[in-house]
Amino acid sequence: MSTRIITLDELRQNKTRDNFYILIHGKVYNVTKFMDEHPGGDEVLLAEGGQDATEAFEDVGHSDEARELLPAMLIGELEKGSGPPIKSGAAAAQASRVSGAVEQGSNVMYFVPLALLGAYFGWRFYYGA
Repeated sequence: MSTRIITLDELRQNKTRDNFYILIHGKVYNVTKFMDEHPGGDEVLLAEGGQDATEAFEDVGHSDEARELLPAMLIGELEKGSGPPIKSGAAAAQASRVSGAVEQGSNVMYFVPLALLGAYFGWRFYYGA
């Protein structure tokens, strides 16, 4: 049995509830029938439709049982050289959140020592220790 080749355009076109493809590790899966059964809800899958869901799939840490379901949904492989890799929308959003958290964390790490130092000198000033 030969592997079917899926073009980037075909992957992008199949992201409706009636026909839903996702890309994981270069392989294209039709998860249409699985959407209602997905433990994380169909919204999680809908966010990854028609694009590379590898990072989102791996970040969640799917069980061996979940990985065993994939071969039954496999329809082919993404055509080599069919275009630039498609980044997951969820992965891009998470990268933005992480960047914001790091930036916010950096600000906190700067102001907390200053606040403690100010509190110490205020205490020394008022209580004359």
